[in-house]
Amino acid sequence: MTDHHDIIIHVENLTVSYEGAVIIEHVAFDVYRGEVLAILGGSGSGKSTILKQIIGLERPGSGRILIEGRDMVTAQGEDRLDILRKIGVMYQSGALFGSMTLLENVSLPMTEWTDLPQEAVHLIARMKLKLVGLDGFEDHLPAEISGGMRKRAAIARAMALDPKILFLDELSAGLDPVTSAELDQLVLSLSRNLGITFVIITHELPSIFAVANRAIMLDKHTKGIIAMGSPQELRDHSEDPWVHRFFHREPGLETSTTTGSPPGQ
Repeated sequence: MTDHHDIIIHVENLTVSYEGAVIIEHVAFDVYRGEVLAILGGSGSGKSTILKQIIGLERPGSGRILIEGRDMVTAQGEDRLDILRKIGVMYQSGALFGSMTLLENVSLPMTEWTDLPQEAVHLIARMKLKLVGLDGFEDHLPAEISGGMRKRAAIARAMALDPKILFLDELSAGLDPVTSAELDQLVLSLSRNLGITFVIITHELPSIFAVANRAIMLDKHTKGIIAMGSPQELRDHSEDPWVHRFFHREPGLETSTTTGSPPGQ
């Protein structure tokens, strides 16, 4: 259950530049324990950039990223590793190792990060695969299963170390509507039953309305957040034409009113 008094991720004054070009500037938001937060925006708006900063793949130019009160940006050594163990990531492609079975893929983080005996590692890996509906597919290679099943396996691997937060990058990308809806239900089930906090990068409207408690919308022109609230609030009450177009699937998404440019230009 979402606790709006319990902040699990705090992003403050985040600014990121690549080769002198500012991608996001002075971005700030919180993620509450137990919620599903969707990060939305058009191409180049900084969705993946923010993800990379929070999970520690890149270091921002300035700002703070607190995970359960500890700063990911400045943490080093064992302290940084301890923070990283609190999070799990499912990348857009799934990023499973093609030469390893699903059981071996899910076992890998435990083999790398714990001293558990192999028998215990495999037992836990089987449990994680069962949690995502892949019971009986432990010995399959990624190439032998469907795209939706690969996403499920990637979620199982992301859950291997019992993280408190799961980051899902484009969960529904490339999947048919039925498979996407099934993955949405999986996210809701894991959120409700295990209390996992989810941060989802997506642009799929059905998924946004199915799973997200809140959404933040990024804009590449302002280099920051232009809207924040429940998907229903953003769809029905946002006064920003860019946000309106996104939620009503109207053309002309390249422009926000904050740029001063006429709509559609």
